[in-house]
Amino acid sequence: MSATITSTVHFAVGGRGRRELRIGAKPGASVDARGRIPRVARLMALAIKFDRLLGEGAITDQAELARIGHVTRARVTQIMNLVHLAPDIQEAVLFLPPVTEGRDPITERDLRPIAAEVDWGRQRGAWRDLAGSNGIPTS
Repeated sequence: MSATITSTVHFAVGGRGRRELRIGAKPGASVDARGRIPRVARLMALAIKFDRLLGEGAITDQAELARIGHVTRARVTQIMNLVHLAPDIQEAVLFLPPVTEGRDPITERDLRPIAAEVDWGRQRGAWRDLAGSNGIPTS
């Protein structure tokens, strides 16, 4: 006597980029069609929120942010450095187009040298170069 069990499965990307076999149909394409907010845009929003919390005194320092967020102080510093971008660059990062497939065209790591530049004029030039090389229109 034998039995056959039939099930729908699909591969998904799991932790650390590993492929995992998951039971059920692959999630619908409607979510993919809209795309997702780029990670750097979410980090920019987070940096602005953190900066406001620090300014209001709700959080005492970046070390407290790190403890609350379960990340290192170095990572909090990397995120907080995004507030050193010129305001128009911050706005452009916040409103980057949704990513519909593949990797994000611009990452937080790409923005580090721009945020480290003190002169906003030079920041804007570096941003135009970075955005242009990744097919993102600048105005």
